Amino acid sequence: MTKYDVAIVGGGIAGLTAAIYAAKASKRTIVVEQQKLLGGRAITNKKKGVYFNLGVHALYKGEAYEAFQSMGMRLEGSQPSIDAYGVWKNQLLSLPMSISSLIRTPILGWKGKFELAKWLGKLGSIDTSQWNQISVLDWIETQLHDPKVRNLFYALLRTASYVVAPELQSAGPALKQLQRALKGVLYLDKGWGQLVEDLQEHATLQGVELVTDRKVVSVEYEDQQVKSILCADGSKIEASNIILTTPPSVTHRLVPHAEKTILEIWNNQAISVTAACLDVGLRQLPVSKYQFIYGLDQPIFFTNQSRPGKPRAAMMSDDGAQMISLIKYQGSQTDAKRDEQQLEQILDIAQPGWRHELVTRQYLPRITVVHDFPHMKRTINPGPAVPEIKGLYVAGDWTSHGELLVDASVASAIRAVNHLLI
Repeated sequence: MTKYDVAIVGGGIAGLTAAIYAAKASKRTIVVEQQKLLGGRAITNKKKGVYFNLGVHALYKGEAYEAFQSMGMRLEGSQPSIDAYGVWKNQLLSLPMSISSLIRTPILGWKGKFELAKWLGKLGSIDTSQWNQISVLDWIETQLHDPKVRNLFYALLRTASYVVAPELQSAGPALKQLQRALKGVLYLDKGWGQLVEDLQEHATLQGVELVTDRKVVSVEYEDQQVKSILCADGSKIEASNIILTTPPSVTHRLVPHAEKTILEIWNNQAISVTAACLDVGLRQLPVSKYQFIYGLDQPIFFTNQSRPGKPRAAMMSDDGAQMISLIKYQGSQTDAKRDEQQLEQILDIAQPGWRHELVTRQYLPRITVVHDFPHMKRTINPGPAVPEIKGLYVAGDWTSHGELLVDASVASAIRAVNHLLI
């Protein structure tokens, strides 16, 4: 039996990133993924020539972007439009995303415009960590005074983080993500499936062994030291170090007697974030003006990921079809049909007649965005090491130390590898 230096459970962004970094450190590395395809929630589905991600995906200029650049990945794509609109009482109004639009917008009065201009000017350089210990709700209600400016910041922060729990979400990380969003995000050509292919190629070039369609059922350890992972087919993979990039509940289940470890706390404090996502491929837009829309009085977002013209956004179809993504940020109460109708209503407002241009569509009624995020009920940041079991590490979107979304996946993967190299 081959013994590995590092065995990684899960072949999503976190798992592939950890594998590349471990292999670069000359560690014999294997990735075990239970699905037939690598990528997890970063895969892309192609339907009738249109590329659909699993929900709205955007790459911020954060930890993931920096890591991918350092690997020499292509990251082909472009930024979405900055000409944003807001939905308020079912009307579309120009949003103040630049100095000229700030002056023109009918949403704010002059006091509100002055307050927004002040904060947009400060956000670029301010240290947001000073607000790590207060909620988004407390930050907005104490720092902002104009009611419409407050509504706008609620919309901006939930769009940047995908979280619609202002009373729980930590303000510092959310504001840091907004800082990055205001500098521009990247939509990737052909969706995030291309990113997965690039990561897979980099891993293979580094000598990583990639195993798919094999389910891991248990982590085996002895004398508080990892020994191997046991698979559903009865096979074992021996390793000196094991990195679990599975969700917190799965991670807890894979480790025998997890209730006696810190995994119990990490699992109990985790709060998942879900969303309803509607993607449509249209032959053309009935109204070219509306490309980027925030919900101001409802938790929705609309973006054309394949905006044509110069500058264009991403190439999301083979024949020039437009790929529109809509998302409803969900709380604990959801209704699949009602959420779909709400998203279709936004399409009716922004693109009347869109059904006549429809090529194909994809609706995901409740997809997990992240399995945990920085919030006020957290007692400790997860990972990278499980201190009770030597050689056991965790990574993934839920093991954030302040990062959000894919930045948490990548940063935690790098943390895990750096820790095992000590």
